Amino acid sequence: MTHDSTGRVALVTGSGQGIGRALAQVFAAHGAKVMVATRTQASGAETVRLIREAGGSAELFTVDLSTRAAANQAVAATLETFGGLDLLIHNAGMFPMQNLIDLSDETLEGTLAVNLKSCFWLTQAALAALRQAEHPRIVITSSVTGPRTAIPGLSHYAASKAGVNGFIRSAALELAEYGITVNGVEPGLIATQALASLGDSPALARNIPLKRLGTPEDIAHAMLFLASPQAGYITGQTLVVDGGAMLPENAQFM
Repeated sequence: MTHDSTGRVALVTGSGQGIGRALAQVFAAHGAKVMVATRTQASGAETVRLIREAGGSAELFTVDLSTRAAANQAVAATLETFGGLDLLIHNAGMFPMQNLIDLSDETLEGTLAVNLKSCFWLTQAALAALRQAEHPRIVITSSVTGPRTAIPGLSHYAASKAGVNGFIRSAALELAEYGITVNGVEPGLIATQALASLGDSPALARNIPLKRLGTPEDIAHAMLFLASPQAGYITGQTLVVDGGAMLPENAQFM
């Protein structure tokens, strides 16, 4: 299966670096026309440059997805630029470390807005266009943190990602009548800038059965499958991509 996306339009949020950049690059490499939607202009421009140098099609829309208006603008810009929308790939997220006892309203509200509320806002804004698409897909970056595991200092992040999984299941039921599938990927430990705040990479990799951290491309290829026509009978699901890290009951079995 090649998962050809030629001619399909993909809005990829949080695509300035890390997993999001890999998503934009992989979808573009498979023929999609990609709207790179990210908060930082410089990093977004670099993603666009890399895609174009590789022969792909991409445009940049700088946006902070912490409000409904911003989500509406991101979808509107995609429609204005490319004339349609087939794939809503929502990856934008906040990952601020802050212990529960010190958690501020600003950190809590910002994390919930970008990670969870924007799922609602983007889907509502994109729905009319997705209903016109041949194989409409919504794919969201969730996490193993929250739905399956916990990390001290990330209660707000964990809650947002557990909420994302609930959104995926309920939205899948509501949108099935339009032929729109809604799925997610739960990354484990992925080698990104954000992971550096959690500790030494070799030490983290030791407790992973495959003995390595994941790459952003590992996540991108899983999402590429879920967004493909071949995945048309899968909806309301999340795929764990973690190198087997969730399998052992205890680290002593590693």
